[in-house]
Amino acid sequence: MAEEPSAIEPCVAQPDKLVVAISSRALFDLGDSHELFEQEGLDAYARYQIAHEDELLAPGIAFPLVQKLLRLNSLVPEAPRVDVILLSRNSADTGLRIFNAIEHYGLDIVRAAFTNGAPTAAYAHPFGANLFLSANVDDVRRALTAGVAAATILPSKAPELPTEQLRIAFDGDAVIFGDDSERVSHDQGIDAFHRNEKERVNEPLAVGPFRTFLDALHRIQAAFPIENSPIRTALVTARSAPAHKRVILTLRNWGVRLDEALFLGGRSKGPFLEAFGADIFFDDSMLNVESARQHVATGHVPHGVHNRDPA
Repeated sequence: MAEEPSAIEPCVAQPDKLVVAISSRALFDLGDSHELFEQEGLDAYARYQIAHEDELLAPGIAFPLVQKLLRLNSLVPEAPRVDVILLSRNSADTGLRIFNAIEHYGLDIVRAAFTNGAPTAAYAHPFGANLFLSANVDDVRRALTAGVAAATILPSKAPELPTEQLRIAFDGDAVIFGDDSERVSHDQGIDAFHRNEKERVNEPLAVGPFRTFLDALHRIQAAFPIENSPIRTALVTARSAPAHKRVILTLRNWGVRLDEALFLGGRSKGPFLEAFGADIFFDDSMLNVESARQHVATGHVPHGVHNRDPA
């Protein structure tokens, strides 16, 4: 069975900060050296990194996202501050190349944990991370189990027309919300799902793994007028009418703002995400992820009924 997040309490966020923990492979292009690690092991990898210490790393999939997150700190001093934390399976020695790249690109990243090949996810919680992004699915699952919103960053296409505004898109069930309704659809079919949503329309959906991260984004958005916000968010869901109503009422109950809501009724999400201009999209379904990553940077959330191994 795949590891399922337990029912422990979510990470207690710092109320004045949005904290994002990111792995070195999500931040920079370490494809060649990671391939060497997989083929020849840790010692060969360490020798390679030290020998190439003065060679600049190219930006990775999540690099533009991190740039936009850190830019938020310069816009309004009284807005909640954004901290980006590096969590790396490098050693401190081999990690020097990572910090050389951070310095070169002018990224305000000063906190890091280097684990020399060991899992990194244990440090996301004590750092107070609202979000953990990694190329390692095992680390992502561990972070989810610890109550931290987490996603596996997959090779993806960058937006064609990037903007200065930070644009983040979310799936609903098993990401922002729990997967209770999705379980009904999975186990009993789409008709049962629609009956369930109609009967329970005034009952708020359960909290999903990305609720705390969405709250942190909302706190920053609240510091700006809606028409001039540096952040724009979107819900991009396979739901359609009449199942949309419970989603809207749940967000109203939570007091959380989403700027756009796309109820696609099963349409492929990728083209809509490209039209929105998402800097990143989070979804639990690999089918949706495969569509999305042809258009925008995408994180897979290995949570919920779609990510259980068959018995």
